[in-house]
Amino acid sequence: MVVDGYTLVICEKPDAARRVADALSNGKSAVSQVEGTSVFRFVKGEEEFVVCSAQGHLYGVSDPSGERTVYPVFDVEWYPLNEVDKEGATAKRRIAAIRELAAGAARFVNACDLDVEGETIGFNLLRYACGGNEKAALRARFSTLTEEDLRKSFSELESPTTDGLARAGRARHVIDFLWGVNLSRALSQSPLGSGRRYRTVSVGRVQGPTLGFLAKREREIREFVPTPCWKVTGSFQKDGKEFSAGYAEEKVKTKAKAEEIRMACRGGTALVTMVRRSTARVSPPTPFSLGDLQREAYRVLRVPPSRTLRIAESLYLAALISYPRTNSQMLPISLDLRRILGGIGKMPAYSRAAEKITKSGARTVQGTKSDPAHPAIHPTGGRPLRHLDAQTASLFDLIVRRFLAGFGPPAVRELVEVSLEAEGHRFRTVGSRTAFPGWMEYYGSYAGRRDIEPPPVSEGDRVEIVKVTVAEKFEQRPPRYNQGSLLEKMENEGIGTKATRADIISTLLSRGYASGENLEVTDLGFAVVEAMEKYAPSVVSTDLTRQVEERLEGVEDGTERESGIVRETIRTVSEQLAKLLANEEEVGKEIDGTLVAEAARLGELGKCPVCKSGRLRVVRSRTTKKRFAGCSNYSSGCSASAPLPQRGTIRPVAKPCVKCSWPVVYISWGRRPWKLCVNPSCPGRRKS
Repeated sequence: MVVDGYTLVICEKPDAARRVADALSNGKSAVSQVEGTSVFRFVKGEEEFVVCSAQGHLYGVSDPSGERTVYPVFDVEWYPLNEVDKEGATAKRRIAAIRELAAGAARFVNACDLDVEGETIGFNLLRYACGGNEKAALRARFSTLTEEDLRKSFSELESPTTDGLARAGRARHVIDFLWGVNLSRALSQSPLGSGRRYRTVSVGRVQGPTLGFLAKREREIREFVPTPCWKVTGSFQKDGKEFSAGYAEEKVKTKAKAEEIRMACRGGTALVTMVRRSTARVSPPTPFSLGDLQREAYRVLRVPPSRTLRIAESLYLAALISYPRTNSQMLPISLDLRRILGGIGKMPAYSRAAEKITKSGARTVQGTKSDPAHPAIHPTGGRPLRHLDAQTASLFDLIVRRFLAGFGPPAVRELVEVSLEAEGHRFRTVGSRTAFPGWMEYYGSYAGRRDIEPPPVSEGDRVEIVKVTVAEKFEQRPPRYNQGSLLEKMENEGIGTKATRADIISTLLSRGYASGENLEVTDLGFAVVEAMEKYAPSVVSTDLTRQVEERLEGVEDGTERESGIVRETIRTVSEQLAKLLANEEEVGKEIDGTLVAEAARLGELGKCPVCKSGRLRVVRSRTTKKRFAGCSNYSSGCSASAPLPQRGTIRPVAKPCVKCSWPVVYISWGRRPWKLCVNPSCPGRRKS
């Protein structure tokens, strides 16, 4: 045993620490508590190991003053998370535990997730809590938390040749803080006509352009003038079987012409002038990158991208899938696909497919995108050891079936195009069916291919015209983005990262800038975008945000220095702040007026003091018809509620109750309005 100290292994999450300890000790590690944090100890060969964990980021960027009303802020530092975030209380004891453990360590291993955020977490802990050992620490590299991969990773520990990922991650945090804190404080502190604010107003480096995408599409929708057209459809019959076909000219421009076609064709017969059969090969889908998974999960399961990432991370920590934060669509040659198929085959739902693929010796399809840190998302072959909730089970099923589908041969679709002619007018219909399922057999219902039975006719047949209908239609307006298509837009435009895009979309929704499944920009969202476009256009500039992303990639590969990007950020933010300050009264009036109107429309009272992320609103019971205060996150599990007076107009007060943090409202009824904290248990509740 090493006598002068042990090897301290730092993992990103507690579940990962437990799996590392179990893998290296064959399940024989001893668990102890240090500052309330679980620590795993064991001896391997002649070496003693201690495995501990963070809980995500334990350090955050903030300004030294800590005053929320102070801006501009350009002097920033890294602080323990508990000093900069009221929800980071557990960080204090975890940092204390790691600092105490570091004092007795002779060697350090960074076993945090191998990506920008994981490198940043590990770097900060090694620098601030472990006495500046960020450069001396060895690196464990793994993409799954299976015992096999973890043991292999620790047998190949190495000193990192560069700290580019960590420097890029730290620079990103500083840059995003400088953008977000300065612009958000400028918006919040602008002089407001009524002095009332009902929700946080913020804008950031990536949030601004993303909201800009939504606003641009919303303007296109609002400015769209639908042009009427007429759709002509014929119903035909052959040997007692009826089928329909559309007029060859899909949009007939005038009603008169449509009626002319209907009158000319009614009651007669039509000649089948063409029956054309063709086949099309449909290639199997590539392995999942994170963006691919988030879009597909939204398409087939309607799971929001941010929720998909959280579920995928839980599956990774359970050693059921590989690391999800990856841009890769490729599986490495070194991956033991036969072993994974063998594991999948032990699960009844996939046994036949896995056996068939194994016997065929098929190779999996590969995509074009790669990621130097991790392969595409794939199952590990492990089976769930505990019950998975419905959404988690569905996402796991989607990932497994996508992996299996990649081994399948191309599917073959048969297309049948039929043309008919009646009184000089041509009608057309198309049927399709899957002639050979190929990979679709493995992908199941997620393949989404629907068969349309072609009409039972042959070229030269005469068929009876049952009827011809005319329906007025309008040209379709541009579709709104949904969470899946907005994620794809962000990815295509090169803004945000694979790990942050979903959170940006969630922020736009939680801030009230957009709403609905098809993301409709609210009046508040428009007010923020228009104020930025008018007074600080760089805030919503896609080009600027993309350039920052590209330069941060340069920091990762060593071709850029983070100090240069930070200096450039300070200059740009200063310019935008100067423009906002020069027009702060106009900005304040525009946004404040929208906030007041929006809050009144939604019946909002203020921030929920229970879940912290929802909004308390005036709700009316369907059964009793009485009104009460309820949280907007009720469907997500928040049960915060409070009774309200049943008479009078309710108007929220800007600041919450100083005694209990619940919203305070004015009740206008009778001669004199009175003020009331809505919390019935408030220690200082009284009318005034």
